[in-house]
Amino acid sequence: MEGIRFDNVSKHYQEGDRKFTALNQVSISVKPVEFVAVIGPSGSGKSTFLSIAGALLRPSEGNVTIIGTRLSDLKPKELAKFRLEQIGFILQTSNLVPYLTVLDQLLVVKKMKGAITKKDRIFAKELLNEVGIGDKLDKYPDQLSGGERQRTAIARALMNDPNIILADEPTASLDTERAFEIVELMSNGIKKRNKAAIMVTHDERL
Repeated sequence: MEGIRFDNVSKHYQEGDRKFTALNQVSISVKPVEFVAVIGPSGSGKSTFLSIAGALLRPSEGNVTIIGTRLSDLKPKELAKFRLEQIGFILQTSNLVPYLTVLDQLLVVKKMKGAITKKDRIFAKELLNEVGIGDKLDKYPDQLSGGERQRTAIARALMNDPNIILADEPTASLDTERAFEIVELMSNGIKKRNKAAIMVTHDERL
């Protein structure tokens, strides 16, 4: 199965009479079980790249293909459904819902697709055990450490069993030891579950 592929992708913005190029002729292919880090300083186009990879932004030129589907062929509603089912996001801040428990952070993702089943609950607990917080199911985000919140975010990104995992500066708020733990967890989950993954970072420690 294919992962994600960029073919000569560019993104331009118009500012008055000037055209600003945020992304210029990018081509990259990431296959299942591959975990790629895109490294660069602020302003180098990393966020634009990730937004296009996540089907949140359309490119000005070129094509993005995910598991054999060209994103430009999808209508807005189809694109939203595709994004929910095929792409898992891990962000710089965990973006957990403050009034949901750790377990419910994962189940709410399933709720977006329909009813929550007993199988979904079992799978959510399995994921939380894998990332080392199976004993925190009933805790709320403000009762978790920064590392535990990011572990919850990793499990949530895998909840819909998407083929693509995208991480945006997932270790920016963590110390070196926690940062390495989080990236190792991501790597293990990606390989075990046969995902294609891209992490955008300016952190060369990783």
